[in-house]
Formats: sequence, C-alpha cells, structure tokens
Amino acid sequence: MLKAGRIQQLTVSRISDYGLYLADEEQQEVLLPNRYTSLTDKVGDRKEVFVYHDSENRLVATTETPLLKAGEAGYLRVVDKTAHGAFLDWGLHGKDLFLPNRNQQGGIFVGHSYVVYLYEDSVTGRCVATCKLKSFIDNEIITVQPRQEVDLLVASESPIGYRVVVDNRHWGMIYRNQIFRPVAVGDRLRGYVSRITEDHRIDISLRQQGYAQVKDAADELLQLLRDNGGELPLGDGSDPAEVARLTQMSKKGFKRALGVLLKRGAVETDGIRTRIKE
Repeated sequence: MLKAGRIQQLTVSRISDYGLYLADEEQQEVLLPNRYTSLTDKVGDRKEVFVYHDSENRLVATTETPLLKAGEAGYLRVVDKTAHGAFLDWGLHGKDLFLPNRNQQGGIFVGHSYVVYLYEDSVTGRCVATCKLKSFIDNEIITVQPRQEVDLLVASESPIGYRVVVDNRHWGMIYRNQIFRPVAVGDRLRGYVSRITEDHRIDISLRQQGYAQVKDAADELLQLLRDNGGELPLGDGSDPAEVARLTQMSKKGFKRALGVLLKRGAVETDGIRTRIKE
C-alpha cells in the first residue's frame, strides 16, 4: 500500500512523458518524475523510492533520501513561516516539511533549527512535523534493554547532561560526567543503554560497558596512535583533562585501554608518553 513518509520498493509499471509510474503489490501507482529517472529504466524494474505529497496534494516518489521519515525525530531548520505555520528543510528538492502552528512550542524563527517528530496526519495522510514530542516519545512501555546499542538524537541540554530521544520512541539521559567528547543539541549518535530504573528512566552511555567497552577502546587508542605517527604524549601520569581532549576517553577508560595494548605487546609507555612498539 502506498503511504506517505516511507521508503518503499516499487515496480515500474509504465513509462510516460512525465516520468516512470511505479506500482505497489495492489497496483496502486505513483509518479517518479523524470529528474529521478534514466534512459536505462524499463518496465518491470524495481525502484527504492520515498513517497510523499506534492504541493497539489498528490502522492509522488523520489529517489532522494529525506532527513526525516514518518515515525522519526530529527533536528530540522526553519526556512519559511506563514500565518498557518512554518516550513522546515526536509532535504527534498522543491519540497519543505510543514510544521503547523498547533504543533509548535515557544517561538519558532526562520534560520533556527528545532527538534521535531514527523508523523502522518490521520485526516489528510500528509507528512506533518510537530515540536510536541510527548505525544510520540514516552517511557510507559520500555522496548530496549540494558547493554543494547541504540540510536540517539540529542534533544536538550541541562546542568546534569543531555536528554536524548532513544530509537525514536523513548527518552534517555546522558550524564555530563560521563561525556568525554563534544556533544550538542541536534547531534545523532550511537549509544548503549546502561541502566533502566524502576521508575522507567533510561540512562545512556556513549560507550559499551564491560570487556567489550575496554576492547573497543583499546582498538580506538591503537588507531589514534597510528594516526599520530605512532606516538601520543599520554601515559598513566597524564592529566585527565588532557586525556579526554586527545582521546575522548575518561582517564580510567584510557588506562584500561592502555593496559590491554601493553598486554598485547602492541605499545610501550614511560608514564607520560605512549608509542607503538616497532
């Protein structure tokens, strides 16, 4: 079934002067305009396309990949405003995403970016954005587990850290004292569920826990050494802030990674400098 806001695999059913008509399994058709086709396209070919409504409310297909699909949260820039709402850069040629006035929170300004959620309007079937994420993001029924790798969108900053959208469906928190790399609102990251509390709070770490974390950190440190000519001005005696600046690791994480490399015989250190063994 053709539905707006989704990437679908469709079949070329016929060719017209305006482009290719693609059909789903129910033989519903949608136009893929000429700008997205080639002379080698033929009837029967399979095409992966994104389907959305054009300015005349007709379903149309594109081979472009939007910045946001239905059921996803993202950080989009406002490109225009009218009396009815704002329009967001969606990453599609000639088509912006509508953010109605009713879905806005606080002031919305052209040129600024905001965290929004994209959903399919139940009345019109069109893709619409909203700043009111609570209707779509919640922790009532947790669908992730501790140690699970998850997709993250940084939604807001607070004194204790960063609130993140987890897998487009839950709220999580990355605590400031566990961050050793630059993080900003709007960033898309990969992270790991470190804890789920009894009151359904989800704590997130940007690094794996346990041995897997140490092994990955050791591999990252070895690559960092290679990228810096085989040597870094760091060792057991280095300042934690300097370790974080150069490696984006905590001092504790760095020492564990260094310990793994020393056991492998891959590096040597004098306490203030570490180099790859020749």
